[in-house]
Amino acid sequence: MFTLPSLWNLIISTLVFIIADKYVRIYLESRGLAKGILRGTLVFAVAYLFSWGSEELIDWTENKLGVSQPAIQIPDYLQHFLDTGALPIIKETKEQVSK
Repeated sequence: MFTLPSLWNLIISTLVFIIADKYVRIYLESRGLAKGILRGTLVFAVAYLFSWGSEELIDWTENKLGVSQPAIQIPDYLQHFLDTGALPIIKETKEQVSK
């Protein structure tokens, strides 16, 4: 089932990505790798792996601590779309819109 990441997960993984990006660029510059597509792709891939690893570490920690995310209820038409891939035509009444 699809779950949204926690706010801490998003904040920490973004910071890890930025820090990893900076240090990998400095490391590759010191090794003499010229700027280009290869270096940019390598920096992105390594920073992404560090960011993904930090997300997994945060998820593991939250599971060990017993922190659970609140259940999110999605509308029936969205669940239908996720199950079948076809979005039904939605007809809303004035009562539903005013809620």
